[in-house]
Amino acid sequence: MVRELLASAYAAFNRRDIDGALSAMRPDVEWANGLEGGFVWGHEGVRTYWTRQWQIIDPHVEPITFTQDVAGRVVVSVHQIVRDVTGKVSDDRVVTHRYTLVEGLVARMEIVD
Repeated sequence: MVRELLASAYAAFNRRDIDGALSAMRPDVEWANGLEGGFVWGHEGVRTYWTRQWQIIDPHVEPITFTQDVAGRVVVSVHQIVRDVTGKVSDDRVVTHRYTLVEGLVARMEIVD
């Protein structure tokens, strides 16, 4: 169930379907800000962050593996490809995301690498 929830959220992100991705998150979600560091909070914080991000870069993330750490968090290895506004690849690597879920929804997402 968790794997399907997160896979669906990644697919929505890649389609730029913000509402589809947000449906996997708690309204008070804490989400890693991969551009500037730190976190953004809540659905509106994530929406604003992604909207701004997609004006600067074109990221695409595909989940590779889903595991669980000793604290019960879901750890997802993703293949991340980032293109600049001209379409040139600026980053192509595997990144690790760590999720804390509460009541079946994402409460916190961290970038581990």
